[in-house]
Amino acid sequence: MTYATVMVSLALDQPNDARLQVAGELAERFEAAIVGIAAAQFASPLYFTDGVEAQRLIDQEETSVRRRLADLEAEFRAATKTRGGRAEWRSALDFPGRFVLAQSRCADILVSGGESPAFSDAFSLVSPKDLVMQAGRPLLVVPDRINWLDLRSVLVAWKDTPEARRAVADALPMLRKARDVVVVEIPEEGDDRSAAMVQVSDVAAWLARHGITATARVPEAGSEAAAVQLERIAGDVGAGLIVAGAYGHSRFRELILGGVTQHLVTQTARCVLLSH
Repeated sequence: MTYATVMVSLALDQPNDARLQVAGELAERFEAAIVGIAAAQFASPLYFTDGVEAQRLIDQEETSVRRRLADLEAEFRAATKTRGGRAEWRSALDFPGRFVLAQSRCADILVSGGESPAFSDAFSLVSPKDLVMQAGRPLLVVPDRINWLDLRSVLVAWKDTPEARRAVADALPMLRKARDVVVVEIPEEGDDRSAAMVQVSDVAAWLARHGITATARVPEAGSEAAAVQLERIAGDVGAGLIVAGAYGHSRFRELILGGVTQHLVTQTARCVLLSH
């Protein structure tokens, strides 16, 4: 398994340097094509008018959106012009979530920025939680402060669930390039630690059969939240990448992520590969 096509989702009025850098590195490492993608939709004003004036405002706003999308294409072209392989650009006047999710059919892996806890605009950017829960592709979340894809140490956050199994399988190409891989399960109070150790040891053995040397680790159950414990272990092992299953459900058509998943799409310290 490898990545033949990397898709990077760009956003209007947001920093894109980090995700472009990491997506470009990923494409180079795996000799993959890279597809840049962005969409934005005209947001109707909060006041109303009609006739010629209304059409003038609509035309003006659509022209502005097209110009900003053209600026994103120029940014993508500049970031990829010195890299080998094929680069392709896709954009549309559309809701970003709808457009990017549809176009993700052509990619092996998606690259996105993290989610800001303070800003979300469905007219100009697609949320990483929408991508990971609906795209059917692994998502690499790149915080804005990251400037390279550090695969020297990778932490696999294990739970014995289909999502975690899928995430580890999706991450195999990256794990093969890692120097150190640690598989960790965070037990909850009352969990059988020895049973958890059997599970992560099984995962480490499975990785070994794929040519990947991994260490199994299960800390003592504590009172701290799982996200806090996971973050501390990631710091201890110097992880540049966390691999995890994404958990959540849809309630009244609004995606609600689990606590650890929500933390992983908003933290700013390291890249995260998520699969659902």
